Amino acid sequence: MSRIIRLESTNYKRLKAVEIAPDPDGNLVIVAGKNGQGKSSILDSITAALGGVNAKTTPKPIRDGEERAEIVLETEDLIVTRRFTASGSTLTVKSPDGAVYPKGQAKLDDLLGKLSLDPLAFTQLSDRDQLSTLLDLVELPFDPDALAAERKAIFDQRAEVGRQGKAIGDVSADESLPREETSASEIIAKIRQVESNKRARDEWKSGVILAENQVDSIRDQIKELTSELEAWESELKSRLAAEEDLLPVIDPAPLENQLASVEENNAAIRANNEALGKVTRQAELRAEYKRLSEQIEALDKQKADGLAAAVFPVDDLGFDESGVTYNGVPFKQASSAEQLRVSLAMAIALNPKLRVIRIADGSLLDSDNLALVESIARENDFQVWIEMVGDGEGRGIVIEDGAIAP
Repeated sequence: MSRIIRLESTNYKRLKAVEIAPDPDGNLVIVAGKNGQGKSSILDSITAALGGVNAKTTPKPIRDGEERAEIVLETEDLIVTRRFTASGSTLTVKSPDGAVYPKGQAKLDDLLGKLSLDPLAFTQLSDRDQLSTLLDLVELPFDPDALAAERKAIFDQRAEVGRQGKAIGDVSADESLPREETSASEIIAKIRQVESNKRARDEWKSGVILAENQVDSIRDQIKELTSELEAWESELKSRLAAEEDLLPVIDPAPLENQLASVEENNAAIRANNEALGKVTRQAELRAEYKRLSEQIEALDKQKADGLAAAVFPVDDLGFDESGVTYNGVPFKQASSAEQLRVSLAMAIALNPKLRVIRIADGSLLDSDNLALVESIARENDFQVWIEMVGDGEGRGIVIEDGAIAP
């Protein structure tokens, strides 16, 4: 475990030559001064010494008019020297006894943790940026963006299913009515068949009567017309035998009544079939709605299980769709002191080896919050470097024109 015991920065950014040896018994290092005098360059020296710089974030690491810059940062365990020239930068990392680490940056990376987290800056971020920062610090067993997108897609699908179900409305159907409509043409065909059967029977009756009359006549002329009688007797026998092939005569009135009401019945069947279809569709939609709800619940459970398994830097810290939460409520709704306390706890938890925190805009802290920062730093044996506009209320190191004010 280590704190900064000496920082020397020469020609880095706005600085000329600055050497700071923090009070070993203190927990706050206040860097004060007016704007543009080099305060930020002090804190940036810490970050540059430990993590280096790149051309995008720091295009001019060397003070105007100078050819080289150097930062020497000494902790209780290491001496870090970072030199800058026009061609680039070099790094040397030594132990207090002078031994050089061949892989200096790897040694520093192991030491750094998340030094870049500024507790006060974290409280000033938007909900979205706070959430992004938190998710960068936590290894989750799922992709929050992918999970949220999948949940939204299913939620929208479920909403559409619900809309369709509501559009159908309340319907009722008569299960006793048949599903198939009665065909009027079939009834007409049956009526015609009955009429045809009746005509056939009438014709048969006429033939019987005719045959009977002929028999009577022939009996009167039996002697003379024996042969004719035999012929007609044969005809009679044939006609009588044909009765077995005739269909029975039924009353066509019921069929005619059915024909008269068929359209009314069919209309009722059509309406009932439509209602049955809606009832079936509603049941399908309810089942689909339930299935989609179960999918959403499964995704929510996946997220909850993932959050339960995730190790957050601070207890009771989490997130939802809107942003970071603390104790289950939006982080932004916590008091300023509570937000600062949680942010400091995050920084402390994420920097267990190098016990150093930097706050770039300490002027936003009132006296109570400044005291809170100092108290938390003391309780956790951390060193907090704070940049403040002004004279630091007599407690800090004042920077004027890139150097420590006399």
